[in-house]
Amino acid sequence: MSKLVQPHGSPELKPLLLEGEALKKELERAKTLPQVRMTSRETSDLIMMGIGAFTPLEGFMGKADWQGVCDDMKMTDGLFWPIPITLSASQEVADKITEGSDVALVDDDTGELMGTMTVREKYAIDKAHECKSVFGTTDEEHPGVAKVVAQGEFNLAGPVKVLSESFYPEQFGIYQRPAEARAIFAERGWSTVAALQLRNPMHASHAYLAWVAVEVCDGVYIHQLVGKLKPGDIPADVRVRCIDALVKNYFREERVVQGGYPMEMRYAGPREALLHAVFRQNYGCSHLIVGRDHAGVGDYYGPFDAHEIFNELPPGSLLLQPLKMDWTFYCYKCESMSSMKTCPHGKEDRLLLSGTMLRKTLSEGGEIPKEFSKPEVLDILREYYSNLEEKVEIKLHQAATGEEAKK
Repeated sequence: MSKLVQPHGSPELKPLLLEGEALKKELERAKTLPQVRMTSRETSDLIMMGIGAFTPLEGFMGKADWQGVCDDMKMTDGLFWPIPITLSASQEVADKITEGSDVALVDDDTGELMGTMTVREKYAIDKAHECKSVFGTTDEEHPGVAKVVAQGEFNLAGPVKVLSESFYPEQFGIYQRPAEARAIFAERGWSTVAALQLRNPMHASHAYLAWVAVEVCDGVYIHQLVGKLKPGDIPADVRVRCIDALVKNYFREERVVQGGYPMEMRYAGPREALLHAVFRQNYGCSHLIVGRDHAGVGDYYGPFDAHEIFNELPPGSLLLQPLKMDWTFYCYKCESMSSMKTCPHGKEDRLLLSGTMLRKTLSEGGEIPKEFSKPEVLDILREYYSNLEEKVEIKLHQAATGEEAKK
């Protein structure tokens, strides 16, 4: 029997991805159905349901669940869920669909047939209410808000059957389903696993957090997002090379597993930290490392808002527990990585590390202090930026530069 934490809201994973003869039959049937085009975010959410990462969801949410998740982070059956998982459609498309009918779900970017859905409900929502609830703002400069505002006027809800994982298995060698990650953890005899969320190259602060996690858990799961990012973020294949270099040279390899997941970032800060916790529990993780400005963007969230939101959850919402980490930096007096909880020295002795600052400096051809990351990692990043055909403008914000931690 596995010693790993139970999936969220279910004794076992509930993947919705069809295989074998069932897949073949549903693919043929899907070709006869009216089509609904999905955004890249909706496609990635469908795949997350397909592989069981969104266990126990059975499909896209109806209005009552949408309302409950926005207002109370709770579905109508009482299940804790922090962000609505919905499928939008224009009024023109919705008008052609009858509740109770089946539709084929097609990725709008690739044209690939991704799944089918029985449409049990179609409904309009208050987009401003969703944005305020989930992102804490209605500012359309926020990339997550912009995507909600750009959605169709209606949502379509109902159970889904998933037919494809798109290009993810072939394109990303680290791509994993939850069942695959759980099998690796179980084979190693792990019962406590800390997930490290990454969308940036693994610099010294990330490595420090991973080392701390290994001290208190059986192992660390370096779990990278391989879905779509915002402009300026570094692509997954480059990040994988950076992590490989660190793990092979600076970790005990038997204490580290690297994986990738297909979800698209919403940049929802505290709420997204909770969604990260939900699906990491499905992957078999008992803990989630929650550092500074987890899943944040710009100045929309305080550096530790994602810590605070875990304190507000009703008991029993999650089995997974957060590993809350303070500001981390390199201290020249300590001559090591330190945190605000351990280092007694002043701001003049600290080198603050952030993925945003790293990307900005490298994109502008600047020099990175050797303490920022290991030389193997910096070599990979310098090569990547030197080969970019066009420069990407990267803005620094209060949360990224860490002015508060310098005081």
